Amino acid sequence: MKKSYVYFMTNKNNTVIYIGVTSDLLKRVCQHKTKTYKGFTSKYNCNKLVYFEEFSDINEAIIREKQLKSGNRKRKENLINSENSEWKDLSDGWLFNFS
Repeated sequence: MKKSYVYFMTNKNNTVIYIGVTSDLLKRVCQHKTKTYKGFTSKYNCNKLVYFEEFSDINEAIIREKQLKSGNRKRKENLINSENSEWKDLSDGWLFNFS
């Protein structure tokens, strides 16, 4: 069964939080880091993965993404702080194929 993910990306100063959903977290984070697609994350330099949740069903992930997006910034910060209080890039050390 294919896993799905809801994830938070931010910029180096942690001033912007982007929430997304994907079925391939490694590939999607790589796309954000390389600014493959022009959009919100490339415009605001959101290239740091600070939080993610794993799901066994894409529909559950989409429901959770909508729930998280509807929350205020403080709730998002609290969620990140509960798992990653230093807001470190959780993808550090992941192997990315930039070719």
